[in-house]
Amino acid sequence: MAENLHEITIAASAERIFDAITTHQGMISWWTADCEVEPKVGSIAVFRFNQRSIVFKMRIDELARPTRVAWTCLGDIEQWTGTQISFYLEPLDSNRTRVSFVHGNWRSTDGHFPTSNTTWGALMVKLRDYCEGRGTGPFFTGRPD
Repeated sequence: MAENLHEITIAASAERIFDAITTHQGMISWWTADCEVEPKVGSIAVFRFNQRSIVFKMRIDELARPTRVAWTCLGDIEQWTGTQISFYLEPLDSNRTRVSFVHGNWRSTDGHFPTSNTTWGALMVKLRDYCEGRGTGPFFTGRPD
C-alpha cells in the first residue's frame, strides 16, 4: 500500500495545531470553507470542494489530544475510500511542534495519488501559516450559493 508523507515544524503549541485539525473553525481557516466537523471519535466529518462536486466523508477514528488525530475515508471518491489519514504532533518545546502527516492505505499510486500528495504538501503550509497567525484563509474557498 502506498502513502503520502509530509513533515513540517510549526511555531505553535501542539494544542493549537490539534484544534486546527479537529474543529470546524480550525478546518475552515486552512483547508476548506465548506465542511462539517466536530471533535468526536466516531463522528463523520464532511469536506466539500469545487462547489460540492467533490465530497469526502471521513470517520474520526482517534483523537489523542494533543499528539494524534486519525481518520478513515468513507467516500465519495472511490480511490480514496478506505484510505487513512493521520496527523502526529510532537512538541519540540513550548512553542514548536513537529507535524508528521500520513495519508496511507492507497491501493495504487495512479489516479488521484500524485495530485493528492501535492495538495497535502500545500495544505501543510496553509496549516502552518494559520497556526502561526499568518493565515490567509482556506486553501479551498468555494462555497455554493
